[in-house]
This record gives sequence, C-alpha cells and structure tokens, in this order.
Amino acid sequence: MLEDLLNGAGRSVVFGLIGIGLMAVGFVMVDLLTPGKLRDLIWRDRNPNAALLLAANQIGIAAIVFTAIFTSYESFTEGLASTVIFGIIGIAIMGFAFMVLDWMTPGKLGEVICTPDRHPGATVSAASHFGAALIVCACIA
Repeated sequence: MLEDLLNGAGRSVVFGLIGIGLMAVGFVMVDLLTPGKLRDLIWRDRNPNAALLLAANQIGIAAIVFTAIFTSYESFTEGLASTVIFGIIGIAIMGFAFMVLDWMTPGKLGEVICTPDRHPGATVSAASHFGAALIVCACIA
C-alpha cells in the first residue's frame, strides 16, 4: 500500500512539472504574439488586456493537461507522452487561433492587447484562446 502511495505521489510530481512546463511554454507563446515584454505589461504596467489573454491561455493549458491526465493511458510513459503531445498541440492551436482572429479583425490584435485601457478585443481574444483549448480537450476525451 505504501509503495502504491509513493508511486502515485511520484507520478503526481512528474505530471505537475510537465503541466507547469507547458504553462511556461504557453506564456512564451503569448509573449511572442504580443509586442513588448508580457511580464512588464502585466506586472509593471498592470495591463488588464494582457493579463486577461494570459489568464485565458494558462487556464486553457491547464484544462488540456487536466483532460490528458484524467483520460490517461494505463501506462505512465504513454500517459506522460500524451500529456506532452496534446499540450504542445493545444498551445500551437491557441497561437493559430490568435493569428486567425488577428487576420479577421481590423488593426493588430497584439497592439490591442497592449493598450492600457480595457479593450473588448482582449475579451474576444481570451475567449478564442480558451475555446481553442476546449476543442483540444474534447479531442482528448
């Protein structure tokens, strides 16, 4: 029994580290899609648009990782691999959704995200990010 408990705890740590790593990759992706430094926009400039977009991205990635783990294979290695693969696919799809929305709307969405005043385009972009993540979650399940 103790061996099973320790084995499960070890797997939790590994999956947790993978999830946090994927969330860090998501942060980098949003940073690359928006002008300026995302960390400065949010933590120094207190930009609500950038914060909303990043929050939607992080929740979306967490949902993908959760779904991949929850529906994981019996094999730890296969479950870990599927979590990484679906996480990367999800991040790529969220980035693509951002670019498609940017193409469909006037102006540059990255610049809208960087404006200091709340902008409705940021809400739409955040919803697009999270919606793309939910699509990936449905594919996993």
